[in-house]
Amino acid sequence: MPYVYPIHFTLEEAQTMLPGVVKRIERIRDLKRQLDAKGYDIRMHRHFNGVGANGLKAFPDQMEELIQAYQNLNNSGVLLKDIDRGLIDFPCIRSNGEEVLLCFMLGEERIGYWHTLADGYPGRKDISTL
Repeated sequence: MPYVYPIHFTLEEAQTMLPGVVKRIERIRDLKRQLDAKGYDIRMHRHFNGVGANGLKAFPDQMEELIQAYQNLNNSGVLLKDIDRGLIDFPCIRSNGEEVLLCFMLGEERIGYWHTLADGYPGRKDISTL
């Protein structure tokens, strides 16, 4: 059966990685907040008023750092779903072979939920049912 994601984690692997991932997510969120305060739209890669950063380069320094941090996180296999909430997923294969996502949001103490690819965040289930 082909899977959607090329990298998968066990619950134990994801929990072990979590402290480092949390630091990276917090940094990405901080960078986004700095850009928001400057009126920079990270989705459109431009200032909300259409005026460039300083005319010297394509993105503000914070945007370049945010892109690099996001790419590093993505390359590790961790999926950033919502910067503002710090919502991330770790692809995982259940014992029955089903590809699911281990779900974590900043403020939670550990990975306590999972959901199917189709259900997403609204379909989160307690990790004990994994």
